[in-house]
Amino acid sequence: MTGNFLNLAIWVPIVAGLIVLATGGDRRADTARWLALAGALAGFLVSIPLYTQFDLLSAGMQFEFSTPWVTDYNINYHIGVDGLSVLFVILNSFTTLLVVIAGWEVIKERVAQYMAAFLIMSGLINGAFAALDAILFYVFFEAMLIPMYLIIGVWGGPRRVYASIKFFLYTLMGSLLTLVAFIYLYRQTGSFEILDYYRVPLGMTAQALLLVAFFFAFAVKVPMWPVHTWLPDAHVEAPTGGSMVLAAITLKLGAYGFLRFALPIAPDASREYAWVFVALSLVAVVYIGMVALVQSDMKKLVAYSSISHMGFVTLGFFMFANGMLNQYAVVGAIALMVSHGFVSAAMFFCIGVMYDRVHSRKIADYGGVANKMPIFASFFMLFAMANAGLPGTAGFVGEFFVVLGAIQVNFWVAFAAATTLIFGAAYTLWMYKRVIFGEVANEHVAELQDVNKREFLVLAILAIAVLGMGLYPKPFTDVTLQSVNHLIELAAQTKLQ
Repeated sequence: MTGNFLNLAIWVPIVAGLIVLATGGDRRADTARWLALAGALAGFLVSIPLYTQFDLLSAGMQFEFSTPWVTDYNINYHIGVDGLSVLFVILNSFTTLLVVIAGWEVIKERVAQYMAAFLIMSGLINGAFAALDAILFYVFFEAMLIPMYLIIGVWGGPRRVYASIKFFLYTLMGSLLTLVAFIYLYRQTGSFEILDYYRVPLGMTAQALLLVAFFFAFAVKVPMWPVHTWLPDAHVEAPTGGSMVLAAITLKLGAYGFLRFALPIAPDASREYAWVFVALSLVAVVYIGMVALVQSDMKKLVAYSSISHMGFVTLGFFMFANGMLNQYAVVGAIALMVSHGFVSAAMFFCIGVMYDRVHSRKIADYGGVANKMPIFASFFMLFAMANAGLPGTAGFVGEFFVVLGAIQVNFWVAFAAATTLIFGAAYTLWMYKRVIFGEVANEHVAELQDVNKREFLVLAILAIAVLGMGLYPKPFTDVTLQSVNHLIELAAQTKLQ
């Protein structure tokens, strides 16, 4: 039964999405909405036992399920989660439920297709986080591009076609090298089992080439500088729900790929070239933070903010000292991935709430929103503070641990990384001040009405998550600790032939 929990987390939203899709046209839009809500809620509920029954003392895979798939090539449908992946399955299911509620009244055309795309994508993303067979991972990893491509391309803004094609091509081309890497590893081991790759001896040249392949696949997805340019376009053109899932979940798959593949499969190359990842991460933290400062579009500002924060994540993953990863940095980076999921989803939802009323994302088109929407302004203030890393919010937890770990490795790296707290506060509070405070700027703001019950529900749930993790992060960090220690051991081994 334990393996079935993970199967349900993958297939319940996919089946629910297909059922919603079968409801047809817009004449049955209400039916599609309610079915989508039921499917998203069921998908979230079946993911909860993955946490409540998780063994905190085990570093191995849990909730495993395996059955032959393509026997001629030893490809199996093999799934399981450990402390590196279980939180993201739950976070994804949680975010999908919020996205369905967020789009309840906003999406008026092709409602069934919109809801179905998110549900199917939710199951595919869970499959990617849970896959323990390399080909199964690749199938899920690539298949999830299709719903997001459609979400941006069909329900996005004026330049939606350009943004969706750019998103698709960047992520597809990057991940093709991963397939080549998997085929090479299959020829070395005769297996597509990911855990088997952790034990196969590899020369430095082979490890370096594998690391390059993994870099192009996962760095694009994170995205790391300089392969980040697709993200601002995708965020700006995507509907609110698409931006929420893109920032909260899909970016995390790229960072997860480094944990699951690069570090344990090519440990010697990862240690040798860690400085490259650290340098690129610091560029993302500092340079992209400054780029965010000059943005006039709220969505684009938060998109660049996401790149900067994810640079903090990859920095934590490659904090080697004396051949060992720093435990604080890795645990903090994973915690930052989860907290960024809450905070970025909340920020994009807040921007969506204003866009639905004013139909503009330009900072200059607002001013004095707090006079007309005080409840909304209070929630937005909380999420803005979390985005800036205020202690007591989820945004602070991961950043604190990464800086704590980095300072044990190199003071100047930690110093450069800590500038994200300054830049984050600068661009977030600058945006908040101009949009929310002051006198009512124009007639569009004068006509604003405060949040309705649906919007209040989504904001309240996200506020509880942001404050809950910020004030008591132990339930999140405890889940990851044993698996992180095991990862540190794998990354410290030598596999040179």
